[in-house]
Amino acid sequence: MATYVMLSRFSPEAFRDPREFLEIVQRVTAEINIRCPNVTWKSSHATLGRFDVVDIVESSDLRQLELATMIIRGHGHSITETLQATPWKDFLASLA
Repeated sequence: MATYVMLSRFSPEAFRDPREFLEIVQRVTAEINIRCPNVTWKSSHATLGRFDVVDIVESSDLRQLELATMIIRGHGHSITETLQATPWKDFLASLA
């Protein structure tokens, strides 16, 4: 199973009140759970930098990961960037 880092930035037009954001999160989460069963969220973090959210996910199905990012973009009104991540020890071992 591959690990990915998803970086998301909210559109300024996505919501006016933070409580509206909670509704968006519930809707996006429900759709991803139904349509992308091979994508597993390992952790999510709110950040104060260039991106608003950093998610660590695992998936054995790249197509479902692509669909999950499109759901986030469409329903979550976000811009996303997804990076494949290699565990540090595996990366170092590949250099030997």
